[in-house]
Amino acid sequence: MHAPTGTWLGVACGMAAGAAWGLVFLAPELAPEFNPLQLSAARYLAYGLIAAALLLPRWPAVRPHVGGREWRALFWLSLLGNTLYYVLLASSVQIGGMAMTSLVIGFLPVAVTWIGSRGANAVPLGRLAPSLVLGLAGVACIAWESLAGASALPQAQRWLGFACAVGALVSWSSYAVGNSRQLARLQGVSAHDWSLLTGVVTGAQALVLAVPAFVLADLMLQPAGAWWRFVGVSAGVALLASVLGNALWNQASRLLPLTLVGQMVVFETLFALLYGFLWEARWPTAWEWAAMVLVTAAVLSCISAHRAPAPVDEMHP
Repeated sequence: MHAPTGTWLGVACGMAAGAAWGLVFLAPELAPEFNPLQLSAARYLAYGLIAAALLLPRWPAVRPHVGGREWRALFWLSLLGNTLYYVLLASSVQIGGMAMTSLVIGFLPVAVTWIGSRGANAVPLGRLAPSLVLGLAGVACIAWESLAGASALPQAQRWLGFACAVGALVSWSSYAVGNSRQLARLQGVSAHDWSLLTGVVTGAQALVLAVPAFVLADLMLQPAGAWWRFVGVSAGVALLASVLGNALWNQASRLLPLTLVGQMVVFETLFALLYGFLWEARWPTAWEWAAMVLVTAAVLSCISAHRAPAPVDEMHP
């Protein structure tokens, strides 16, 4: 049996979202004069401004479908999926290093897929086991490659970085589950409009984040060229990763069950690796090749697990 057309379209949207999100990992390299907190605040301020401009002409049609319940959901989803997640992720990278952070965040697809398997009418966990095992094997390859060298970081610092990474993992997993369920419940609001609404709320939260990021920091020593590059990188990441990437992710979340949409997160890691190879002008190592093959096999296996129809006793009456 072939997978439905909607499934393949959802997978394509998930892949494209991963390609857009992978650009986030290049931002610190393109604007090294600014720390992750400043990059995060600027990115989400730009995201909020762009989202507000795009939403303005659509607001009369969207407004009747957005009440207090939706605004509360948008606040928590924006906090979990954008503001809090990125601050924790950036802190983990700064404190504990990229290798450890990547290892922990690499469990996102496993966490989201496992949570999705507990829902009603979900594909049983047993049928998802091959996909989860392949995904974990891919993460293990990346971890082995990243952690091959000894770390000079103090033990306490590594544990603090690990705690931030786990916090980021929990934060984004909660966002993915909550956002998928919210999109399934919404009526009259498109996936793109929901992404724009999320952007507006995230932009408002970034105003608070901007106080410690910019007001309390001494940035007068940065040259004009660095500032222009910083503005360009922030606006580019906001447009491509936040506006476009989030809209594509929301579309994938509407087309795919949670057990499958969780696997789409792996494409962020794959594209981040690809951009890293291009930036460093090198070919992947054997372990990196193995990781990419295993992760791709995990997604294909997950798609295959969703081909069979659900048992009659699991279907809605």
